[in-house]
Amino acid sequence: MIKHIVMWKLKDEAQAAHFKAQLDSCRDLVPGMLEFEVATKTAGLEANCDVVLYSVFEDSAALAAYQNHPHHQLVSSGLGPLRQTRSVLDYDTLGETS
Repeated sequence: MIKHIVMWKLKDEAQAAHFKAQLDSCRDLVPGMLEFEVATKTAGLEANCDVVLYSVFEDSAALAAYQNHPHHQLVSSGLGPLRQTRSVLDYDTLGETS
């Protein structure tokens, strides 16, 4: 399984709800997407980002299908100008190297 975690710091944190809604539209885009959760920072709790995506894919092929899906590409290009920074970590929980 591949876990795909992405965190964004936005130029304007007031855009977090819109950013989340756009990302949520990417849920269930491809076979092999096992989990997909988008959250925004919660007042009173520690955070150094505004939005986070936690997703799990069956394998690296499913992650690639998601990343290359036309809807995901459209959402990504639309959200790009809203972000200040983006951090990502993909990791394999089963030792797959592909």
